[in-house]
Amino acid sequence: MPVKSPDSRTSAWLVMAMLAIVAFPAGVTLHMVRVPAVFQIVGENPTPYGYTWSLLLFVVPIVVIGGWFLPSEEVRIPKRAFWRTIGILVPIGCGLDFFFAHKFFVFTNSAATLGIAAPALGGTVPSEEYVFYFTGFLAVLLIYIWLSEYWLSAYNVPDFANEARRASRLLKFHLESLLVAVLLIGVAFLYKKMRSPFPEGFPGYFTVLVLGGLAPSMSFFPIARRFINWRAFSLTIFMILLISMFWEATLAVPYGWWGYQKRAMMGLFIGAWSGLPIEAVAVWIAVSYGAVIIYETVKIWQASGKGARHAFLGDRSEPASRIQ
Repeated sequence: MPVKSPDSRTSAWLVMAMLAIVAFPAGVTLHMVRVPAVFQIVGENPTPYGYTWSLLLFVVPIVVIGGWFLPSEEVRIPKRAFWRTIGILVPIGCGLDFFFAHKFFVFTNSAATLGIAAPALGGTVPSEEYVFYFTGFLAVLLIYIWLSEYWLSAYNVPDFANEARRASRLLKFHLESLLVAVLLIGVAFLYKKMRSPFPEGFPGYFTVLVLGGLAPSMSFFPIARRFINWRAFSLTIFMILLISMFWEATLAVPYGWWGYQKRAMMGLFIGAWSGLPIEAVAVWIAVSYGAVIIYETVKIWQASGKGARHAFLGDRSEPASRIQ
């Protein structure tokens, strides 16, 4: 007898529960490392062009999924929605580096890059940084689309176009997302002041991540929730976290490809991972969550056949949608 699938509200909570199932025991175990091992680098240039070559961690999935998996299975994706989403997300990611790199990050190992400096407020960043954000968003979306439209397509909304046309308006305030954002920022602020070895200042990077990840949720979650393939999203976020943790904890931070200004962090550092701040884990959760909500919202808009103003703000002459 087939098992009834949970509704979209329950599915969203299940994804968070799955993350907690992994995060809680991992956090407790890592906390038990009271005396972290000392990482000693031998040689002046242990990772020549390491950061540059490591971009393959995003480039290869992009090429394989976009150039092979999707075309070979004749999976049709909404290209306009995809590229419009990329057009929204990439400037936001690059803007993080341009405006905040001098406040949040450090780049101490120039030999791990091509040595081409890119402009940023208050200085420069390696050109690889902007490629990193561009390919990162591409990878997140393509992994989600491949899982949603092929591997786990049975869990999509059956008649997407008809359901999209039924949505009265896409822009709907979600109070719960705002409350979660306030709670997370408040907890980070208290932790920094009470437990951090660097209590001065404000947890700026964590705040930017929370607002960046939850701003789309505050604006579009009531409608997007119905259309998100939550099984595809859960697998996407675990795949991206796996890539990210391998990248940051074992390569980037230990070898100085990039690092974090500790005074701008909330102060929760993972000693077993070369002092990696918790923000480095949170960033890809925020990115994946925000990216999927924006993509599904843009896809609903495109499928509805409505103009942007009508789709996002609604038409008062129409009855309210039943989609919640």
